[in-house]
Amino acid sequence: MTDVDPTHDMTAESPTDDPLSVSSAASLCRDLEANVSRVIVGHDDVIEHVITAILGRGHVLLEDVPGVGKTMLARSIATSIDCSFRRVQFTPDLLPSDVTGVNVFNQRTREFEFQAGPVFGNIVLGDEINRAPPKTQTALLEAMEEGQVTVDGETRTLPNPFTVIATQNAVEPNRTYDLPFAELDRFMKKLRLGYPDPDEETEMLERTVGHHPIESLEPVTDRETVVRARETVTGIRIEKPVRAYATRLAGYTRENAEFGVSPRGTISLLRAAQARAVTDGREYVIPDDVKREAPVVLSHRIQTTDRGRDGRDVVREGLERVPVEEVTEGCD
Repeated sequence: MTDVDPTHDMTAESPTDDPLSVSSAASLCRDLEANVSRVIVGHDDVIEHVITAILGRGHVLLEDVPGVGKTMLARSIATSIDCSFRRVQFTPDLLPSDVTGVNVFNQRTREFEFQAGPVFGNIVLGDEINRAPPKTQTALLEAMEEGQVTVDGETRTLPNPFTVIATQNAVEPNRTYDLPFAELDRFMKKLRLGYPDPDEETEMLERTVGHHPIESLEPVTDRETVVRARETVTGIRIEKPVRAYATRLAGYTRENAEFGVSPRGTISLLRAAQARAVTDGREYVIPDDVKREAPVVLSHRIQTTDRGRDGRDVVREGLERVPVEEVTEGCD
């Protein structure tokens, strides 16, 4: 992983007019998945979800109990891409300026100079994000939505690509803070790893009881290639019936929960579906792409008043009840 000059706008250098072919982008996804699987055992579906989120210009929230590999997954993804990587350890005393950066007075030049915070990276790991108070968490809102930060009235563009992979523990509720709903809505996907089964845990122990495989992991791609793959994803066709299906799913959540999916959530769903199509080597989205992505893209954006029913239940019901119009695959 390489360092980046946080004051240098890398967006202009990105070869956005030169996307990869769909087959090359699909091959890139397979290479990344295989590389990360050298470290993370038994979570191929989660690995694929993180990769598609990155290519779909999204951010990822990993929630689970401690010790199941959330941070290691984020590190493995970042190590597999030769780009800038920054890590923020969220704590109760962390300040917003510790994330975004601060202007410091230089006694020699008699001028204020901007010292960039760790948010200036291609992949930013926000570790245990729910241990910091909401005021600090909201420091990420502008960055995650607009790819920029504003400090003392001056706006600075973040590197391209820019992806936040945040972790939060699902235990110790008295020592953590709830993420603001506006922040949750900015995460394309919320994922859970879960405990490995006995065979997977045995294999994991075989790999890690000496030198940890993360120590020898090497990049399999670079920043420029990921930017080009993102451009490939943006060009994937979404026909009107598929767009209408995603809209009906979002509408179902709004009609059957206290707070349903926002328009941002529907956009995230279709971007994730585009990336899913690329992993399958297709130039167009099919309803099954939407169905596979909906549970991890929509569920965390829904709030219910029924204790025995959460966002996952609402999405599951929607997938069962919302009809799909017939789509001619690959149609213009």
